Amino acid sequence: MDWASHYPAFIETETANHRHEETPNVPSTALKKEVTIADIGCGFGGLLVALAPKFPDELIIGIRELDNSNIDMEGMEIRMQVTEFVQDRIRSLRNRNRESGTYQNIACVRANTMKFLPNFFKKAQLAKIFLCFPDPHFKARKHKARIVSATLNSEYAFVLRPGGVLYTITDVADLHTWMVRHFEDHPSFARLNEDEQEADKCVETMKMETEEGKKVERNKGEKFVACFQRLQDPPWL
Repeated sequence: MDWASHYPAFIETETANHRHEETPNVPSTALKKEVTIADIGCGFGGLLVALAPKFPDELIIGIRELDNSNIDMEGMEIRMQVTEFVQDRIRSLRNRNRESGTYQNIACVRANTMKFLPNFFKKAQLAKIFLCFPDPHFKARKHKARIVSATLNSEYAFVLRPGGVLYTITDVADLHTWMVRHFEDHPSFARLNEDEQEADKCVETMKMETEEGKKVERNKGEKFVACFQRLQDPPWL
């Protein structure tokens, strides 16, 4: 995945210039660092914006999930407008904070991670993955479309480094139970206990800074949180 267009402030200038001299017709896209935090299903970008100043040295990507149920008569993805909104929001924040350089470390793309997650990240690249208020797909026949499953959890395990954390939050109790069961059943994950979870600064941010989290708060709803640490692979893998 070529991330350079999304993080122009982090392009490795010296390397890029050297490559351009060797192959002037090929774009120079080397970055100083890799993306290490992913918000999958990033909504309107609230969590991205909140995490940017908390992790100024990390590159954070928000991924708007493609959804075939949101295709209009001309084959266009209706939620594209939301992706463009988040991208415009980031550009505006970058322009207003040029002196400090804040918000240069966040970006948003539109993709189907349920099919192509390993195309975006290499093995053990990510330190944190957020799954915030995913679509519950209430009907039993639609459960296969949920963003947590045995197959998808193996892909999360592939891109998440040992010791990394995957965060989940929802206001739907049934979905929370589903996600906990599937991650606890997976050999690559162990659930954080309550003390470990509350000590993680990302948990409170996830609860309070997403647009969906704010809506649940206004409606005095309940938020269900579960966090899972990526375990070390056994030596034979």
